[in-house]
Amino acid sequence: MTDPLSEFRLDGDVAVVTGGASGIGRVVATAFAAVGARVATFDLAAEGEDAYRVDVADEAQVTAAFADVVARHGRLDILFNNAGIAIRRPTTDLTLDDWSKVVAVNMTGVFLCAREAARHMLAAGRGGRIVNTASIMGLSGGGLYPNISYQATKGAVVNMTRALAVEWASQGIRVNAIAPTWVRTPLTRGITESPELVHRIEGMTPMRRLAEPGECVGAVLFLASHASAMVTGHVLAIDGGFLAQ
Repeated sequence: MTDPLSEFRLDGDVAVVTGGASGIGRVVATAFAAVGARVATFDLAAEGEDAYRVDVADEAQVTAAFADVVARHGRLDILFNNAGIAIRRPTTDLTLDDWSKVVAVNMTGVFLCAREAARHMLAAGRGGRIVNTASIMGLSGGGLYPNISYQATKGAVVNMTRALAVEWASQGIRVNAIAPTWVRTPLTRGITESPELVHRIEGMTPMRRLAEPGECVGAVLFLASHASAMVTGHVLAIDGGFLAQ
């Protein structure tokens, strides 16, 4: 009998992780490597071997980085489309410039990276797996504080995931997403440093706590591996029961 855990191995696969220098991206990149993948990280703060300083909202940078990964490794199998930013302000105080910054990274960046990854996957004829990072804020109205640009763009990632999954399913590319709750990362530092906000989040979450970056690894690995071979267009919440209420 074949070892069922072998379905979670990524031996021989090449993966790109955007936003891979910290937080969820960093722990996922480490996990991918631990189960056999060759991993390239894209991040404005990227350092080290197979690390690319890439602004995911810049089409030329994205195109060049993906081309270099394929030229160096000969293939591309997985994209963890994870880079994101947040600007938390009341809607009436949010400038168009700030709105545009969040849209550029969280929505346009996800589109550009998915498109470029798919071009290489389709050209090779082997298919591939794309996992986007959405958020519970893309599936709910929030309520703790105003965050319209983040919520709008993460809602767009949810439906982009579904649309791309349908478009590319017959060509062997599966597209799924994770939707994390509040995770203790640099992105949420302004929230996690407020005991009052943390207490309120814990009170709204059935499991009564925030998540740690490592608690996202299993979901991403499942969706990026052959263990989820019949799963596409799915948004997997990692939220301690938040959306079940």
